[in-house]
Amino acid sequence: MRQIPVDTSAAIVMVAKPAQPKVRDRRTGEIALDADGVKLMTVDVMFAANDEVEILSVTVPETGISGELAMGTPVALTGLIARPWENEFNGQKRHGIAFRAVAVTSLAAAGAKAA
Repeated sequence: MRQIPVDTSAAIVMVAKPAQPKVRDRRTGEIALDADGVKLMTVDVMFAANDEVEILSVTVPETGISGELAMGTPVALTGLIARPWENEFNGQKRHGIAFRAVAVTSLAAAGAKAA
């Protein structure tokens, strides 16, 4: 399985670090684009579920970011998937999990309206 859908319905998700452009090449500063040519952004979120908390870096298209995403803002992650990866660089094997979402939406406005 190349992509694993992540269920966020029982999680509390908040912005840990506001959106920043995803850099494709650190040497040149080139910004990463998706297959449609849309600029990709990275948003670090605090993901709390099952009595555990982790900081995840989530890649999302710039067009999928809505609302003010300041630190501590509760957000919804639409279409979140996890993708295992592995590569070799200078003889060193590395591996991890990359997270990607269709959208990151601020829930702060929804909470303010409900109050």
